[in-house]
Amino acid sequence: MASSLQFLRKLLIVLACVVFAGLFYLNALITNTFESKRYALPAQVYARPLELFVGARLPQTAVVQELERLGYRRVDRVRDRGQYEVFGTRMRLHSRGFVFPDGREPARMATLEFSGASLAALSSAGAELDILRLEPTKMGGIYPAHGEDRILLRLDQVPDTLQSGLLAIEDRSFYSHWGFSPTGIARAALGNMRSGRVVAGGSTVTQQLVKNYYLSSERTLRRKVLELLMAVLIEVHYEKSQILESYLNEVYLGQDGPRAIHGFALAALHYFDRPLEELGLHQQALLIGMIRGPSLYNPNRNPKRARERRDLVLQVMAEQGLINQEQAVVAQAMPLSVGGARRIDSYPAYLDLVRRHLKEQYRKQDYATAGLRIFTPFDPRLQDQLERSTTRVMDMLNPAGDLQTASVVTRTVNGEVVAIVGGRKPRAAGFNRALDARRPAGSLLKPAVYLAALEQSERYTLATPLDDSPLRIAGPNGDVWAPRNFDRESHGDVLLHRALAKSYNQATARLGMDIGLPAVVDMLQRLGLRQDVPKVPSLVLGAGEYSPLMMARLYQTIAVDGTRTPLRSILSIVNREGAILRNNITEYERAVDPRAIHLLHYALREVVREGTGRGVYRSLADDFHVAGKTGTTNDGRDSWFAGFSGDLLAVTWIGRDNNDATGLTGSSGALRVWADFMAKAAGRPLSYRMPGGVELHRIDDVSGDLTGEGCQNARLLPFIVGSQPESSTGCQPRAEGIRGWFEKLFGGD
Repeated sequence: MASSLQFLRKLLIVLACVVFAGLFYLNALITNTFESKRYALPAQVYARPLELFVGARLPQTAVVQELERLGYRRVDRVRDRGQYEVFGTRMRLHSRGFVFPDGREPARMATLEFSGASLAALSSAGAELDILRLEPTKMGGIYPAHGEDRILLRLDQVPDTLQSGLLAIEDRSFYSHWGFSPTGIARAALGNMRSGRVVAGGSTVTQQLVKNYYLSSERTLRRKVLELLMAVLIEVHYEKSQILESYLNEVYLGQDGPRAIHGFALAALHYFDRPLEELGLHQQALLIGMIRGPSLYNPNRNPKRARERRDLVLQVMAEQGLINQEQAVVAQAMPLSVGGARRIDSYPAYLDLVRRHLKEQYRKQDYATAGLRIFTPFDPRLQDQLERSTTRVMDMLNPAGDLQTASVVTRTVNGEVVAIVGGRKPRAAGFNRALDARRPAGSLLKPAVYLAALEQSERYTLATPLDDSPLRIAGPNGDVWAPRNFDRESHGDVLLHRALAKSYNQATARLGMDIGLPAVVDMLQRLGLRQDVPKVPSLVLGAGEYSPLMMARLYQTIAVDGTRTPLRSILSIVNREGAILRNNITEYERAVDPRAIHLLHYALREVVREGTGRGVYRSLADDFHVAGKTGTTNDGRDSWFAGFSGDLLAVTWIGRDNNDATGLTGSSGALRVWADFMAKAAGRPLSYRMPGGVELHRIDDVSGDLTGEGCQNARLLPFIVGSQPESSTGCQPRAEGIRGWFEKLFGGD
C-alpha cells in the first residue's frame, strides 16, 4: 500500500513537472512571438500619386477615372472623404489624405476647374491651392510564403459599431472572461453531443486569435486544450484592447486566388472598394457575419445566404441595444453593395520587376513580413493605355490568340519604368515575357553598330558611303555567314544615314566588320547591356538573346543623349514606423559622346520618316516628332520596335513562345502596338537641340559631297565639327528643298 502511494506521488510529481514545463514553453512562445505576429505584414506596393496643379495636362475624364480607380464615390453633394461630384467643367472632391515618404498630404475638400485637356483652377476652402496629391493606387503586395495579406489598423480606427457588433456575435463576455467562456464551452459541448461529432467549439475571440496565430484548424481535444491554455496566458500578458486589435487585424475573411484576405481593413477594400472607416452599417454587419464562414457567406458567390446572415447580425445588434430598431430596418433594406471590388495584384508583370529589384537589396523574410511600403513610378493611366493598345492591335493581327507580346515603357528623363505588359493577357500572372523572354533582337542592335562608327568621326559621318553588296564571312568551324537584305536586293553605295534608315543588312555587316566586333561589344555594354553577348559576326544584325527590358535599358541610354541611368521600379522604401529606409535617387553616367548620339538621333528620326518605321505616322500626327528602330529576325520569328518621344520610351516585342514564324516584320507587327500606344500616351514630341561641337552642312544625298546652290539632292546633315566632307559638287542647293528636308525630320532649324 505504501509503495503504491509512493508511486502515485512520484507520478503526480512527474505529471506536474510535465504540465509546468509545457506551460513554461507556451508562456515563452507567446511572450516571444505575440508582438511579432501582431505586426507581421506583407510589403505594400504603391503606384505614383496623381498630382493636380494648375496647368497640368490632364482632362477631366482622366481625373474621374483616377478617382474611380481609388474607390471614390460619385455623389450629388460631397460631404465625406472619398466622395466627388461633377458639375459641367468643374468638380469637387474630398481627398482622403495620405502619408508619403516626404510628408503627410492632409485630407481636404478641393474644387477643380478644367479648360479643354488642362486643369485651369484648383482651390481649397476658398483659397488657391498650389498642388493636390491624391493617395496612390495600391497596386499589390509582396507576401510571405503562406500568402496572407492584411492592412494594419489601430483600434481607434475601427468604427464603434463594428467593434460592438463583432463582440455581440462572437464573444459577448469578452471584457469579463479570462480567455475562455465556460458557458460557451458548455453550449458547444451540448451541440456536439447532439450531433455525435465536433461541430462547434464555443471559442472566445481570444481563443480564435490563438488558433489563427499558433494552431491548426483540426477539431481535436488536444488542440482545444492547447487553445484554452494559450488563451489564458495571452489574457495574463496583454490588455483586452491589444487582444481585440490583434483579432481585428488577423481574422480570416476570404480568399482572392492564392492571396488570403486577413483583417477588416483589407476586407473592406476587397469587398466594397473603400476604406473601413467609410463603410455603412449594413456593410460592417456583412463583414461581421462572414467571420463564421468566409466562403459560406461570400456575398459574391452566395448573395442570398450572405444577406440572411447580415440581417441576422443587424437584428442581434438591435436586440443588444447597440443600434435602434429603425437603424436595423434601414440597414436590412440596403443592397449588399459588393461586386466592384478593387483589383489588387492586377499588375503581375510590374510587381514581378519590383520583387526582383527588392531581392537585390533585401532578404525575402525581411521584406515579405516587415510591413514595408514600397513606392514605385508605376503609372496606372499609362498601363491601362498600353493594355488597350496591346489588346486592340493584337486582336487585329492575330484573332486566334496564339501570338504573344510584351512591352516596357519608361520615362526618358530619368529611366523610371512606368508600365509593363508581360503577355497577351496583361492581367494574367505567369511567364513574364517582358523580363524573361530572351530572343534575338534583329535590327534593334544596329544603332549600336552605327553609334560605334560615328564616335570615330575621323572615319565615319552620316554622309559616309557604305558598300551594300553581298559578303561572305568564314567562321572558325568552317561555317560561312552570308547576310542578305530583307528585299533580297543589293543597293550599291548608300550613305550611312540611309543604310540605317532602310535597315540594310549587308551595309551594316560590312560596317560592323570594319570597326571590329570589340568596338560593337564595347558600345553595347556602354549603352547598358549587362549580359554577355555572342562575339560572332552575326551580332551586328542582332544575334544573341535579349528581353524587352534589356532593350529598354539600351535605348534609354540612346534617348537621353548617351547618359546611362539604371531603370528604376522602386523610388522609396518606408518601414511600418514611417522611416525612410531607401531613396533611390536617379544616377547619371556619361557613356557615349553626345555629339555622336546627336547624329544617331538624326538617323533614328529618319527611320520613322523615310525608312522601315514610317508606318508610325499612320497613328501619330505629322508634327509629333519621334525616333525609333524596327527589328525583324530570321523567318519573321520576332517582331520588334523600340523608340522614344520627348517624354516616353517604349519597346515592344511580338512572337510565338515556340519560336515559330509569325509572318510579321517589325513594321507590320510590333510597330503598330508601339504607335497606337504612343499616339495616345506620349505628351511631348522630340525637340531638336544641337550640342556644342556639332554643325550643319549641305550635302548631296547621293554622293555625300558638300553642295552649293541648285543641287537637286541637297540635304542638311549634322556633323561633328571638322568631320564634314572635303569634296564638293560645286552645285548650288535650292533653299526650299533643304528646309523641307530639315523641317520634316526636326520641325525647324
